[in-house]
Amino acid sequence: MLIEMFLVFDGDCREAVEFYAKVFKTDVNSLMTYEQMPPDPSYTVPEADRDKVMYASIQFDNALIMCTDIPSGETLTKGNNIIPTVSSEDKDEVRRIFNELKDGGTVGMDLQKTFYSELYGMVTDKFGIVWNILHYTYE
Repeated sequence: MLIEMFLVFDGDCREAVEFYAKVFKTDVNSLMTYEQMPPDPSYTVPEADRDKVMYASIQFDNALIMCTDIPSGETLTKGNNIIPTVSSEDKDEVRRIFNELKDGGTVGMDLQKTFYSELYGMVTDKFGIVWNILHYTYE
């Protein structure tokens, strides 16, 4: 199991990722804008979000920092700008963790298949912490 950090920015994600890569003497592993997302007939990317970062990551030592810009219409507030992300190769473990975290909390996105994971969900626990939980196959 791996626990990673997901940092959320308000339009300056690209600048932050480049800064962190310099600080930690590494490269930006990946960077995808909202405009570069695979097409989804149920979602149209707002014009204001097209150049914002949907996903970026840097890795150093045993740490992975993932970053995103918050979409238009959402407010960046304390508690949703750093999202612990738990990934496991074991789908049953993903389900267990998700179900335990949602006890007394709220589900932001039920566990489901996405373009980046066979099983992904987002839940806010009873303490107000937002968690990403996903199945991930390490290659």
